[in-house]
Amino acid sequence: MTHPKFRRICLIIGFLLLFSFGITACSQEPETVEVTRIVEVPVEIEVPAETVEVEVPVEVTRVVEVMVEPDMAMSTVPFEEAWANSPHADAEAQAFNHWNEDDPAEIPIACAKCHSTTGFMDFVGADGSAFGSVETAVSVGEVIECQACHNDATVELASVTFPSGVEVTGLGPEARCMTCHQGRASTARVNQGIADAGLDPVADLDTVSADVGFTNIHYYPAAATQYGTIAMGGYEYEGKAYDSKFDHVEGVDTCVDCHNPHTLEVQFDKCTACHQDMSGPEDLVNIRMPGSLVDYNGNGDIEEGIMAEITGLQAALYQAIQAYANEVTGSPIVYDSASYPYFFADVDGNGEMNEGDERYASWTPRLAKAAYNYQMSQKDPGEFAHGGKYTIQLLFDSIEDLNQAISEPVDMSAMRRIDHGHFAGSEAAFRRWDEDGEVPGNCSRCHSAAGLPLFIEQGVTINQHPSNGLNCATCHNDLATFSRYTVESVPFPSGATLTLVEAEDDEAGLESNMCINCHQGRSSTGTVNQRLGDLPANDVSDTIRFVNIHYFAAGATLFGNEAQGAYQYADKEYLGRNEHVNRFDSCVECHDTHALEVVVTECADCHENVVSAADLVNIRDEDNTTDYDGDGDAAEGMAGEIATMAEVLYAAMQTYAANTPGALPIIYDSHRYPYFFGDADGNGEVNGEEAGYNTFTPELLKAAYNYQYAQKDPGAFAHNGKYVLQVLYDSIEAIGGDTAGMTRP
Repeated sequence: MTHPKFRRICLIIGFLLLFSFGITACSQEPETVEVTRIVEVPVEIEVPAETVEVEVPVEVTRVVEVMVEPDMAMSTVPFEEAWANSPHADAEAQAFNHWNEDDPAEIPIACAKCHSTTGFMDFVGADGSAFGSVETAVSVGEVIECQACHNDATVELASVTFPSGVEVTGLGPEARCMTCHQGRASTARVNQGIADAGLDPVADLDTVSADVGFTNIHYYPAAATQYGTIAMGGYEYEGKAYDSKFDHVEGVDTCVDCHNPHTLEVQFDKCTACHQDMSGPEDLVNIRMPGSLVDYNGNGDIEEGIMAEITGLQAALYQAIQAYANEVTGSPIVYDSASYPYFFADVDGNGEMNEGDERYASWTPRLAKAAYNYQMSQKDPGEFAHGGKYTIQLLFDSIEDLNQAISEPVDMSAMRRIDHGHFAGSEAAFRRWDEDGEVPGNCSRCHSAAGLPLFIEQGVTINQHPSNGLNCATCHNDLATFSRYTVESVPFPSGATLTLVEAEDDEAGLESNMCINCHQGRSSTGTVNQRLGDLPANDVSDTIRFVNIHYFAAGATLFGNEAQGAYQYADKEYLGRNEHVNRFDSCVECHDTHALEVVVTECADCHENVVSAADLVNIRDEDNTTDYDGDGDAAEGMAGEIATMAEVLYAAMQTYAANTPGALPIIYDSHRYPYFFGDADGNGEVNGEEAGYNTFTPELLKAAYNYQYAQKDPGAFAHNGKYVLQVLYDSIEAIGGDTAGMTRP
């Protein structure tokens, strides 16, 4: 007989269940709720004089996000159908069945994080365990279910530690994806494998060792590809610089921006907002933007998609790998992307994988590095979008390294590793601040992707995160129409505000103004005068430090006296803006806006002696017969006149320093900051222990500034050659150099 108290309990529970269904059915707005299921569990209930065991309906709650529509009597799991058809839910996939035949049949601790829901939740600490590790193996039979990503611990996940040991912080929902899609190895692991074999990764490059094995990056290492040299997921060769994180445009720059988080498919409609010439996802491999105007794989085609460039380099690397194995290790090698462990001994030498071929065992450190990069390029099918240029660099460097050890190297003469300047993300102009984590405000306008737009819109600069070169949004304010920012005028370091706009609707002038926002140098006559103050002209002072014009001050050269970018002596007059012929009188009329190279075919219309870019230095007006540099050649190009006069200035500076009491001999190195050094041992070369020059006089500083100015604008002969000759001539004269035979323009 049922006790009266128990009946009351059942009535209360039943009423609450009915009440909850009533709330669900009457809800007027979608909401997030807890989905419950009812199970019968035995519960002991104490009542007066006896204890009875009964089956009581108990709610077991599983928290998921659901949208409850009006009149719904039951809750449904959102996106369930999308997820059910995704690779994460594919219960038949090898990724979830690889361990079925093991004894015991379980997913090992090392694999469970990414191959089971239980393992992932264990790793993030959603099960109450410590974050960052999996504590126990997991029984087979799981896939990646909703609760792997939808739990409090995973939602709070905001950082990812890569196999290299580097932690990337400040992440959003993409951290969930990156936790698994990062690969399982790095440069460090490859080097460690070589060291563990007792070999030196440099000295023993071509030593075969049974203890050196193949290092596998694992599948779909998309995050490692995207984060480039930050994650060091590829094998990065000593002495080489690599692209950093590939920054796509804002709003389409993370895993979940580009991929549907439930189906995992690319959200193709987002791509077509900018890439409007595609008809379907299959066309994504054909994407190539104007920032990629070099022929990476050397096949002569710079219009093919980046994936095709990668494929060409893969073929070249595989050729080099096989040639190396044949010649250096004496054991032919073959690769099969679908068969573990991927690289096999090609016993019959037919170049193909055959049944029965065994694991390749004749590894050298050099071969292990190249094979690792080859595998990485094979295992990220979306690498062209995630970080194509990083992948290209890894492949290029691997070929180059193998070529050093084979008698018939792969022909790399037409291959290119990096892009033109604005898009050369691996180079010092963009990687200089990686260790600092920020590009300072006084550099960010020109050395970060976001700096210039901020300056154009707000007139200020702030610290910016290091970027992988400039990108489309640096110059284009609308990526659907690719319209550009409007820049009416530009402030220069001298305080002058100048413009290349010559008439209303002068599009070339407006676009060129954008260029000279950066290509103007960072100093001027006023900067040098401010640094020197009233110091005596020829007295050494340890308070004087070199003033650097900075690189490619083309805008300052073009405007001459109007910008006063070079040091102009007070008692001299200087030429103003160099006005070329009307059609070619601004940056974008002479240079390709993306490749930055001079459009040589346009020059050839007037300058008949110009066939290639190499001929540009020979340009000289036909009616100009003045021998400016005094070398007896009045027919050489203006570049030659400048070069000779600069040589005379450098010699005059060295003579001046040698004859000035207290001054050290002076030497110059164009590739090493701060460029001028004290030649303590007098050998005429910069040695490691020699410091930056610190015995300037005011006159020597002015001359050094102008010498550097001429060195750092390689196009000065075209931008305003006579202006540069004027400042060089005046500098020679000011420090007592010989100007006999020279003519000042």
